[in-house]
Amino acid sequence: MSTIKYPSAIAHSNQMTNVMDHHSKRGMFLENDVNESNSYYRECKRALIYKKPTPVQVVRVDYPSRNKAKIVEAYYRTPSTTDYNGVYKGKYIDFEAKETKNKVQFPISMIHSHQIEHLKNVHYHGGIGFFIIRFNAHDKTYLVDAQELISKIETTSKSFIPYSWFEENGIVIKEGLYPRLSYLDAVDAKYFKEDK
Repeated sequence: MSTIKYPSAIAHSNQMTNVMDHHSKRGMFLENDVNESNSYYRECKRALIYKKPTPVQVVRVDYPSRNKAKIVEAYYRTPSTTDYNGVYKGKYIDFEAKETKNKVQFPISMIHSHQIEHLKNVHYHGGIGFFIIRFNAHDKTYLVDAQELISKIETTSKSFIPYSWFEENGIVIKEGLYPRLSYLDAVDAKYFKEDK
C-alpha cells in the first residue's frame, strides 16, 4: 500500500497508481486540448506558454529491477497554484483550466483558495489571469477573466455559479484542429481589443 502525504501533514493511503490515475484523469480532455494548443502556439511563435509541473517530493522508490523503478511514497510539497503560465504579446499570462460534466452549474469547490490568491497576485502585478472552463454537457469552453469570476465567487451565497453566468460573462473559445482551442483569440478579444 502506498502513501501520499499532503502539505497539511495528513497522510492518505491508497495504491499510488490509483491515486495518480484518478487525479490525472480529472480534466484530462481539456488539459490535452490546452497542451496541444500551447504546442501549436509555441511552434508558430505566437506565444510561449507551458503547463506548470506539480511540486511532488518523492520519499521512497521501490526498485524491483533496474529498469522498473516504482514510486511508492510521495507527497505534495506545496499546493500548486494554477495550471499554466507564460508570455503573450509581452504580457505575463497565468490561467487555470477546469472541466465539469454538470449541465446547469459550475461547483465553486473546483477552485481552491490558493488559486484565487495566486490569480489576485497576478492581477496586482499587472499580469493577465483567467480561467478556461469547459462544460462537457453543452460542448462549450469559455474564457473567463479571473477577477470577474473571483468577484462572483466571493459575493455569492451559493456553492455554485449557474451556467447562465458563463454565457453572459465568458467568451466562447472556438475549437478546431490547429490550434485545438483558439483560446488566444479569446484573450485578444478580452485583453487586447485595441490591437484589432
